[in-house]
Amino acid sequence: MIKALDKKRILIYLGFAFGISWATALVIFLTGGITNSPVYDLGGLQISLAYILLATIYMFSPAVANLLTRLITKEGKTNLQLRPKFKQGRWSLFLAAWLLPGVLTIAGTAAYFLIFPAFFDPNLSFLMSQLSGMEGLESINPWIIAGLQTFQAILISPILNAISTFGEEFGWRGYLQPKLMPLGGRKAILLTGVIWGIWHWPVILMGYNYGTDYFGAPFLGPMAMVWFTIALSALFGWVTIKSDSVWPGVIGHGAINGIASLGLLFIQGNPDPLLGPAPVGFVGGLGLTLIAGLILILPKALKPKQNPSPDLDQ
Repeated sequence: MIKALDKKRILIYLGFAFGISWATALVIFLTGGITNSPVYDLGGLQISLAYILLATIYMFSPAVANLLTRLITKEGKTNLQLRPKFKQGRWSLFLAAWLLPGVLTIAGTAAYFLIFPAFFDPNLSFLMSQLSGMEGLESINPWIIAGLQTFQAILISPILNAISTFGEEFGWRGYLQPKLMPLGGRKAILLTGVIWGIWHWPVILMGYNYGTDYFGAPFLGPMAMVWFTIALSALFGWVTIKSDSVWPGVIGHGAINGIASLGLLFIQGNPDPLLGPAPVGFVGGLGLTLIAGLILILPKALKPKQNPSPDLDQ
């Protein structure tokens, strides 16, 4: 059972996490939504207000909620899970977090195009259109470029995206999940995944990830997002629990963000985003779903390491 004080802390945490993010989503909605958001020229770089708000306030609200809840409830710095703990034989979990999202995304993308071959474009026309006008690149075989992008997404993106993904992981895996662990690892993972998915709903309803013209819109998109976040919650929750550190989750989250759009390089026509080829689709996410099912089924996968070292992070 969860202690009364921790129940209070969970409610306060969720109030901050949802309150800050959903208030930000309201600002995005009132200023044109995601598709019609004002665009600003920042030193020659065109960036929409929606992107700025999503990448800063919205995505970092779980981390801010963690800190504010600790401050208000006088919890302090106990168990921040900010130490990597490489020296305790947990490096393999960092490696798994680094590589598995990419491998599973590729597997899901391949499964999607095997099931729906009509949407597969062997000529990579979309990629070629992106290279049009780029001197020196137009003559290169697009498959080579696609391979290089995939290689970069798997090996480099986890680090490049770490800053942006820390905001969510320090909140969901760094605070909410440990508070739910008295319910058992499986329930903690599932509840965290559901809550995390619901947290995305305002931007999903505005067209993030799935657009607004898919089968069952606007209701099935939010449901698909919950399915996706449950799968990721199992993967990220597993590496976080076993490593007793938030950093494998940060790396894994950065990895999936870096490679999620891989399937777009190979599509033609108008596939339903609820199905794929991106991993947020039910078919494109098959690899993630299968590994999540395995993690949830194995009896010891979500049990914390015996006698974890104290982590006061002071």
